[in-house]
Amino acid sequence: MVALDCSHLETLVSEERVHRDVYLDADIFELEMERIFGQAWVYVGHESMVPNPGDYICTYIGSQPIVLSRHASGKTHVLLNRCGHRGAKVLSEDSGHSDRFRCCYHGWTYDTDGRLIAVPMNDLYPDDFDLDDPRYSMRNVAAVDSYRGFVFARLSETGQRLTDHLGPARSLIDELVNRAPDGEVELVGGSLKYEIQGNWKLQVENLADQYHVTFGHESTASRDGFQFQRRTGDAGTRAQIFSSEGEPSMQQSGTWGYPNGHNANGAMNFDGEQEGDVWQEYKSRMIASYGEKKAAQNMHVRHHNALFYPNLDLHMLGQMVRVIRPISVNTTEVTIYPARLKGAPDEMFQDVVRLANMTHSATSLIQTDDVESFERCQAGLHAEGEDWISFVRGLGMDNIEEGGLLYGPMTSEIGMRNQHRAWLGYMTTA
Repeated sequence: MVALDCSHLETLVSEERVHRDVYLDADIFELEMERIFGQAWVYVGHESMVPNPGDYICTYIGSQPIVLSRHASGKTHVLLNRCGHRGAKVLSEDSGHSDRFRCCYHGWTYDTDGRLIAVPMNDLYPDDFDLDDPRYSMRNVAAVDSYRGFVFARLSETGQRLTDHLGPARSLIDELVNRAPDGEVELVGGSLKYEIQGNWKLQVENLADQYHVTFGHESTASRDGFQFQRRTGDAGTRAQIFSSEGEPSMQQSGTWGYPNGHNANGAMNFDGEQEGDVWQEYKSRMIASYGEKKAAQNMHVRHHNALFYPNLDLHMLGQMVRVIRPISVNTTEVTIYPARLKGAPDEMFQDVVRLANMTHSATSLIQTDDVESFERCQAGLHAEGEDWISFVRGLGMDNIEEGGLLYGPMTSEIGMRNQHRAWLGYMTTA
């Protein structure tokens, strides 16, 4: 356990500013693994990624390796990826299928729910050696729950229920899932993965930051301020990020802060309506599922993206899932999954996959800009001079909406202030 005094941590974050040590101090990072990723509900995967008994994916909760598996009973399990014998990781592939999980070191073998079921050459073990002893299992994490297919896990035995952690931000997951004619999304299109030489909070903050779009992504727009086609059926309609005079055009969309550090940004402006044969087929399927009025509501994109603190982002417009994994104080891994709307025309999902490659691959138009900014921030924070980072943009313009939601102008830093309030709450609660 890292020994950092709570009173010291409280001096590092205020409503207006954050001390650079929050991004640079390795002891603070280790405490984040203990008190944020060790206490909060952390997104670990989607049920569609393990559709059949024996399917599994390997991932992390903070620095702890875990396995999301589907047992023969149909139940999903989240297991610590550690052999009960000598502590080796039992599974090493990102994903796979196996009826049994066998450790490569000494052959200890586990069922897909984590129970130890076989130990080779067990004649030399004491008479009281018990395969059913929980000490020897791949232990299930303390709490697992899901919401509309999104699986979350909590390492701590105590804490909020998942529904309380998500709170009113659940409606953001609903907004994405309700776009599917069958009422489900699937993460079945592979993934893109990249590593950032920067602190994990830089990526998290960026997902509440629309101030940077006009400047950081200026090269992605034509002279009239419009970006590339993003959505099926746009037929030439494009998102506008600045006017022909160079002024930001997204200010009126708004940004929201939710309880527990979650946030969302309003949708971008487009210069036309979606149309075309594929879009009309999708529209007809939605009407068949929901009725005309409800279908129209469900098809309307109201948010650009939604962050679920500390590690899950739904790119609502691009129809992608982004997962943030802290590796060290100055290294972060991010994985992008295109989401398929179950029951929608296949062409729509193909467009999402193309968009993911266009915006989030190693040679993409968008994420390469952001990664450059993150890494410059991490490097620049080492420079001597001012110790504090400013978060005053929009301060005093925050409004409280029904349900305790905070609302501000689109380029306000309200979402980042909301995240750092959550950070401080976790970090000062032992």
